[in-house]
Amino acid sequence: MPVALASPGDGTGRLFVADLPGTVRVIGASEPFLDITDRVVDLRTGYDERGLLGLAFHPRFAENGRFFVYYSAPLRAGAPEGWDHTSRISEFAVSTPDRADPGSERVILEVDQPQANHNGGSIAFGPDGCLYIPLGDGGGARDVGRGHPPGGNGQDITTLLGSILRIDVDGPGPYGIPEDNPFVGREGRDEIYAYGLRNPWRTAFDAGGGHRLFAADAGQYLWESVKIIVPGGNHGWNLREGNHAFDPENPRESPQDVPRTGRRGEPLVDAIVEYPNAGQPGGIGQVVIGGYVYRGSAIPGLFGRYVFAEWNRAGADGDGIIFAATPPGTPGGMWEFAGVEVAGSRTVGSYVLAFGEDAEHELYVLTSKSRGPAGKTGRVHRIVPS
Repeated sequence: MPVALASPGDGTGRLFVADLPGTVRVIGASEPFLDITDRVVDLRTGYDERGLLGLAFHPRFAENGRFFVYYSAPLRAGAPEGWDHTSRISEFAVSTPDRADPGSERVILEVDQPQANHNGGSIAFGPDGCLYIPLGDGGGARDVGRGHPPGGNGQDITTLLGSILRIDVDGPGPYGIPEDNPFVGREGRDEIYAYGLRNPWRTAFDAGGGHRLFAADAGQYLWESVKIIVPGGNHGWNLREGNHAFDPENPRESPQDVPRTGRRGEPLVDAIVEYPNAGQPGGIGQVVIGGYVYRGSAIPGLFGRYVFAEWNRAGADGDGIIFAATPPGTPGGMWEFAGVEVAGSRTVGSYVLAFGEDAEHELYVLTSKSRGPAGKTGRVHRIVPS
């Protein structure tokens, strides 16, 4: 079940794929580059949002052989009783060009998770050389229940859950805090770069333009959305679902009065893309899947457009949709989007799990016929001109 694809940027042209059960493979190689299945929490074969969720190569990987993974480990000692698992961000090193050293693991950061779902995980290095770590709100539903304080984790800047973190992995100790992180020297966790997120399922930096960070935030029952992450910004959850008001006590109906500010009076950041979930009449699909702003050369018509997807269209069983969103003519407007025809069809014919980008900024789509990590139906497809 492929959930992440990354290029090491070392001039080899290799592509590395993270598979949910716990392996990283080089496309074309017979043996795994890394196998940590024995360190990943036991997964449910039918459906599970835990596992090996993220892969990122150090910007100087060609020189230092360092790379990082995000995976779901069994609940660590000392974690709150009754919680589900611990999210772990670890550094590994290569032993040969085509093989990592499993014994080189250095744990960078651990975050305890109250429920099994909403784990984010698509770690990435930004243009500033810092490591960005998306985390969901802790799981469950509505951002309430065990492990969710009054008002939810998304709106709580004293927890790392429901946020995107920004850390320096080249500093002393496990990690350092960049001095210009938004909450340094004021209320809030120093690691937090942005907050108010439910489950940022696949985030990515634009390789061009202003190198902005795009995040697809999976909705609850009614609205799926894509957001451009604002440093220090409150992106709304669980006051809003997408750009609509959200009521945790009545989650299947959007209140008319849409909040514009958070609980500390800070402005809420609007989504740039929003569409109705399959949970309401006319809904498009079930889960938004984040992608990339296309900066390749093979398909000029896509250049500068944000390519993303729907995991599974409404009323289907494993039939995703790929979209392309166009920037608005005026700043601050919504991005218009439309489906991209694939091999003569408006749908993909499999669940869409993630996207990837190679060194030339061409895009790849990661799919599976299965809802869960069982079987061998995972595929990596390159997007090419018709």
